[in-house]
Amino acid sequence: MVGPTGTPLTLHDLPPANTDRWVIRRKAEVVAAVRGGLISLDDALARYRLTAEEFLAWQKAIDKWGMQGLRTTRIQHYGRGS
Repeated sequence: MVGPTGTPLTLHDLPPANTDRWVIRRKAEVVAAVRGGLISLDDALARYRLTAEEFLAWQKAIDKWGMQGLRTTRIQHYGRGS
């Protein structure tokens, strides 16, 4: 299958499972892999410790703005301190 940058994308090309730094290209590769059937959504969520909401936000950002829409789509969680 072809990845988001126009180059071939295989399982070997996907970001490592322990990825903590999500740059635009890595997010786009995961979305492309799921859309192209290279990995299932459930596999991607488990492998990368993502929530469905986070993945869907990446997908929506790509659909709406292209890869540049992924610049700030990491969902942040803040505690409720006093």
